Amino acid sequence: MKETVKELFRSIVISIGMALAIFCIIGIVFDVGNGGKFSLENYSFTKMVFGSMIVGLGFGVPTVVYNKDSIPMPIRVVIHMGTGCVIYTVVAYYVGWIGGSQTLLQGILIAAIQLLVAFIIWFCFMVFYRKEAKKMNEKLQAMKR
Repeated sequence: MKETVKELFRSIVISIGMALAIFCIIGIVFDVGNGGKFSLENYSFTKMVFGSMIVGLGFGVPTVVYNKDSIPMPIRVVIHMGTGCVIYTVVAYYVGWIGGSQTLLQGILIAAIQLLVAFIIWFCFMVFYRKEAKKMNEKLQAMKR
């Protein structure tokens, strides 16, 4: 139980940190892209920061499902990414990342790009952890000899 809480806390810290880092990088891109005239009013920045943190939690907390070996891997991925993507979509609409003044096509494209980024991040973590597992298995095999 103690290990699960530690792992959950670690996932929360990493996911919130990544969400805020991505938020800052995208903010810089928009600021530079708008020639330094990018501005937020009516607490939009604050809403977006809290929204980023909630999205981080939405993707970080469900990672505990990967500790359940009784659940098949495809189902674990659906639970993790499904939860994260639903939370992201709700938050993104609420804080104005999607919706608003864009056309329907632009909104769909923006949402698709943002969800693609989420899956790319997930894929990178999957590759990293698979490599770690392979290294550990190789060390175990070497110890048996």
